[in-house]
Amino acid sequence: MKAADWMRTTLIGAMALTVAACASIGRPEGGPRDETPPEFVRSNPAPGSVNVDRRKVDIVFNENIKLEDIANKLVISPAQKQNPAVSSNARHVSVELRDSLKPNTTYTFDFSDAIRDLNEGNILDGFALDFSTGPTIDTLRISGMVFEARNLEPAQGMVVGVYSELTDTTLTHMPFERVAKTNQYGQFTIRNLKPGTYHIFAIDDKNRDWHWDRSENIAFSSFTITPTVEPMEVTDTLIAAAGTDSIVTRTAYHYMPDDLLLTWFNENYRPQYLRDYERNDNRRATFKFGTIADSLPDITVINGPRAGYKLSDLSVVETREGFDSIVYWLKDTLIVNQDSLLVSARYLHTDTLEQLSYRTDTLKLFLKGANRQKKDDKKKKDDSDTIPEPVKLLELKLLTQREQELNLPVTFEAAEPIEFIDSGGWRLLKAVDTLWVETKGAQLIQDTAMVRRYNLVMDWEPGARYAFMADSLSIRNIYGEWIKDLRHEFTVKQPEDYGNIIFGITDRHLIPDTANIVVELLDKSDKPVQTRTIDRSGEVIFTFVNPDTYYARAFIDRNRNGIWDRGNLTDSIQPEDVFYYPKKLTLRKNWDISQDWALFEIPVDLQKPNDIKRNKPKDMRPGEYGDYGDGEYDEENPDGEGYYEQGAWGNGSQYNNANRSNTTTGRGGMQNVRRN
Repeated sequence: MKAADWMRTTLIGAMALTVAACASIGRPEGGPRDETPPEFVRSNPAPGSVNVDRRKVDIVFNENIKLEDIANKLVISPAQKQNPAVSSNARHVSVELRDSLKPNTTYTFDFSDAIRDLNEGNILDGFALDFSTGPTIDTLRISGMVFEARNLEPAQGMVVGVYSELTDTTLTHMPFERVAKTNQYGQFTIRNLKPGTYHIFAIDDKNRDWHWDRSENIAFSSFTITPTVEPMEVTDTLIAAAGTDSIVTRTAYHYMPDDLLLTWFNENYRPQYLRDYERNDNRRATFKFGTIADSLPDITVINGPRAGYKLSDLSVVETREGFDSIVYWLKDTLIVNQDSLLVSARYLHTDTLEQLSYRTDTLKLFLKGANRQKKDDKKKKDDSDTIPEPVKLLELKLLTQREQELNLPVTFEAAEPIEFIDSGGWRLLKAVDTLWVETKGAQLIQDTAMVRRYNLVMDWEPGARYAFMADSLSIRNIYGEWIKDLRHEFTVKQPEDYGNIIFGITDRHLIPDTANIVVELLDKSDKPVQTRTIDRSGEVIFTFVNPDTYYARAFIDRNRNGIWDRGNLTDSIQPEDVFYYPKKLTLRKNWDISQDWALFEIPVDLQKPNDIKRNKPKDMRPGEYGDYGDGEYDEENPDGEGYYEQGAWGNGSQYNNANRSNTTTGRGGMQNVRRN
């Protein structure tokens, strides 16, 4: 290669490298990761300004930022009727109010966790800015956390607000005086409060009107809140450029209460109305209502040969618990063959004043496609006069497996309600060596919750093989249709196929004698698989548990009805208190797990294992979100792992059984501790 060619090639290569370098923009490899959130530099108006008359706020940070879901996360107090205009560019954020400014009012712009740096996404959590349109600025604060009462899920994005005065209509008609929103951990801070006493609530505010509607989720405090502030000495360590350090003391302020614990529930209020009705086919009519009721509606036939009869007298009625969905299986032949059915329905209906009163409607239950079906049937008959129609049979579906649980029945479900079962037409056989021998003691019983479901109940012999047999003329539905011959073979599990899980509640004495403790064994989806009430010894045993991973939840059954009860705002009734066992339980075959459980030992926000949380923090880094739930129980790890002392919130709170009040304990996380 000539010298000129070599120089030309070298120059082209150098230029290519330069262009490639310019096209690759990013932080240098090998450098430390930026974990510092953006820092506030200045704003106009400045924080704490008074006598402000401008509706636009401009904020500057020390680095380029981005806004995350700002429309939902930015909360302005007082609440705004019109949404503000928000924009960002590089290091700047601008917020312009569209409502007029109120005189002598402190305004708060709470960004929650919406601000983060552009490159790494580090969150500036809890950033807020305030100013006053009058000569003074209000400075008091209230802080705490909100959880879902039933399952202790952190409540993300709930509106928390206060009223200084409360009447019967304030909560449902007036917007909150001061508001905040919970962040991804369920934490909130209501800022810039005047001195005084407040009622505090949390709602999900689906229609964004800043007050509660009865269908919305709600949490409330049973006692009023009086915010206070105390000066405190804080020690800082300053490090000079030369590496030397010095200790300085300054005055800071502790705003209280900072440990409120609110648990939300839904009153399950839904207006009562006839939501839907239809004639599914010639055998069924279905009615669906807005909410549950105490009794069936009064439905009367008003046309045809059965006019004047109650529909319930001409049908087998299948209902859900609460009568919000009702299926009438029409068993009278004249009604079944009547294509156009008119009925008069009298039922409870919620009026405009939210009061229940009886309403009567005339409803048309026309069989869909009846005329077309008749034409199709006639055509088929003309085309195939010599071909007999197949005999329709009753379908009986098996709901259990061929490997039968030792403690459960075999369950069948019929396609239509059953009218007749011949006790001599079915039998249960057991395999003895190579022979099938009929065994006694089995019962075929209708399920109490489902009219079309039947249970074959038997004291099963562990490990035995069984066969359930039913003749074709042994089971008939209300339409005179029989089943075909049925044979179901299955093998019963052995006791060693299961394990047992035992809990000893060590602080049972903290629960009033008038209440019970109900413990629920949960699967990996946070759903109960077994439920037990503890005995007087404070112990609960779950038997016949299949090998798998489990969790546990308990609640204080105040009225001893065996079910968890939601709260009621009108009567100031809080939902029943819920606790989670903080470790997962890995159960193996023929194994017992026995664990002590102190319900009140661990702060409430640290109890629920992360594995089964739905509302996990989106930007969580290892070690950032304190949790006891990474631990696991098995025989090799009886004490579990993953124990963290510091929770997501700074101070704990104690639960007072007398007035459900909270007092600072200083331990990480919220506590829910009763005191005598």
